[in-house]
Amino acid sequence: MGEAELKALPEGVQRVAAALQAHGHPHAPVMLDDAARTAQQAADALGVAVGQIAKSIIFRRLADDVAVLVVTSGDRRVDEAKVAALVGPLGRANAAFVKERTGFSIGGVSPLAHATPGVVLIDQELFRFDAVWAAAGHPHGVFQLQPHDLQRWTDAPVADVVESPQPAPDAAALARALAIKTLAERAISVRSMAENVPSPCVSVCRMDTGSGLCEGCFRTLDEIRVWSQSGDADKQRMWVTLSERLRQTHPDAFDPVRA
Repeated sequence: MGEAELKALPEGVQRVAAALQAHGHPHAPVMLDDAARTAQQAADALGVAVGQIAKSIIFRRLADDVAVLVVTSGDRRVDEAKVAALVGPLGRANAAFVKERTGFSIGGVSPLAHATPGVVLIDQELFRFDAVWAAAGHPHGVFQLQPHDLQRWTDAPVADVVESPQPAPDAAALARALAIKTLAERAISVRSMAENVPSPCVSVCRMDTGSGLCEGCFRTLDEIRVWSQSGDADKQRMWVTLSERLRQTHPDAFDPVRA
């Protein structure tokens, strides 16, 4: 980046650009058309995953009023208790504190070139990615780097400083839970049917090898085979049988539809 280009940048971005040049970093800051005050906004503007945004979170250490910088992956939430266990009790950092200690305003805090050196922790989750993007001292400014670059520049420890991500619901388990609820609702509704008794099938056709019952309709293979040849009275008796099986294994399924 030439001197004229550097001087055309906002002051905060100039400081970050100078620090990157001093480190021999190949990627200069770039200015986005729109502000990227959140990780999602930055990810959308850059066309990358939210996790690739290295966001800077500032805390105030109570013991000495030092700024604690946690650089974390954009799709994670900092666990303040984990951070405090590593550096000591923490307080919230207001906008004035952040500006005074870092030289940057909230929404554009860079992970380097701070006005006053502080304590730095790096989220281990950043190392899921080969390349990440960080704020460059201004809400419109960002720069590309590798997580190892940040560790090398700051000599900061890499630690577990975020809340554990919640596992995604298992699709098969959700389908089975819905099937059980549907079956319980049907078991209530068919009690008054003397004719055209409907099938218990709920489109979860998978046999449990332990019980020998379908995981969706709680029938045996033999009961499934004879269903179409059975009369309404036999079908009603089969509904009573499978309802009892369902009550024994999943009694809560009937709670919202108790009659």
